[in-house]
Amino acid sequence: MTRDEALELLKKYNKDAFHIHHGETVGGVMRVLAEKLGYEDEAEFWECCGILHDIDFELWPEEHCQKAPELLREAGCDERLIHAVCSHGYGLCSNVEPEHQMEKVLFAVDELTGIVGAAALMRPSKSCKDMELKSLKKKFKDKKFAAGCSRDVIRQGADMLGWELDDLLNETLEAMKQLPDQ
Repeated sequence: MTRDEALELLKKYNKDAFHIHHGETVGGVMRVLAEKLGYEDEAEFWECCGILHDIDFELWPEEHCQKAPELLREAGCDERLIHAVCSHGYGLCSNVEPEHQMEKVLFAVDELTGIVGAAALMRPSKSCKDMELKSLKKKFKDKKFAAGCSRDVIRQGADMLGWELDDLLNETLEAMKQLPDQ
């Protein structure tokens, strides 16, 4: 599957601009981190997993991560992609545990991109491109800021990866800075 095919599939079940933008953002972060972590050959796959991770969320929020396998199989996606998409909701809406490095990265960055995005909107530039880690850490510590983004999931993701929380925050922020419209 190509990036464009994944985006087309996401748009089949998601019309809200926020959900589409979130999928593109997570996908872009996944591509950047794949390349940084030595998975260049799988960068497009990582990106497709990021784009499609919430494929079922807009239409079936109560069945999030449960409806996704059906939709992805109908589209001809392989089981590896399906496992990755389902694993991003581990412990919340799925019992599929992240196993591969890519799945752990997806689990970790999904919620975090929401905090970075929300913090960017608070800046005069409306961008994360001029954001420093110190600013992100301050927003992360404020539990009322972007309260819908689970800090516990982000911490759990850092632990799964064997990374310090600051490293995860920094890597995600730096990846988002490389994306357009951030």
